[in-house]
This record gives sequence, C-alpha cells and structure tokens, in this order.
Amino acid sequence: QVQLVESGGGLVQPGGSLRLSCTSSVNILSLSTMGWYRQAPGKQRELVATIRIGGYINYADSMKGRFTISRDNAKNTVYLQMNSLKPEDTAVYYCAGNQRGVEYWGQGTQVTVSS
Repeated sequence: QVQLVESGGGLVQPGGSLRLSCTSSVNILSLSTMGWYRQAPGKQRELVATIRIGGYINYADSMKGRFTISRDNAKNTVYLQMNSLKPEDTAVYYCAGNQRGVEYWGQGTQVTVSS
C-alpha cells in the first residue's frame, strides 16, 4: 500500500511563492509516475504537473513558467515549487503516484492565494 503525504500549503499573497512536498511511504522509484493535481471549489480536479521515473516532465499549459516539479529519490519526495502565485491558484493540491497501474492519492494540502 502506497501512502502519500503532502505538506507545505498555506496562505500566501499574490505574487508570492510556496513549495509543496509529497513524501511517499515506498521507494518513489517504484512509482512510474508522480504528479500534482489541484481542485478549486466548484471545479473539477485538474493536472498541474507530472514527472515520470525516467525524468520526463509534463506541465499543464497554465502552469508552465511559474511551477516547477522535481524529485529527490533519496528522500522519496516530490516537490512542487510555485512562484508568481495568483488568486486563481487557490485550490487543494493533491499528490498522486502510479504503481503497476494503480493510482494512489494523498489527502491534499490547501493553498490559498489572497491579500
């Protein structure tokens, strides 16, 4: 059973930055893909960014240039660096990992961008 635990959310002013972390209970090299998704109130969950085991990275178009996904294999952790945050980035951010075709999700961390 894979458990993913997110941290790093909070309240930030527009233009500010946050770094989210997602730590896996298993070696992340056993997860073919890890990623970040978000869900704003009243909206569907959407892709933010994914990183594959081989290092291939994919971003949603609206996140390119502002968000950066990375991984630290030694710490079994995936990060999401978010810069130039906007109020419309307010959402619950979820970490996901895929192992042998099974998708696992974290509990989510709230990010609120407001002055």
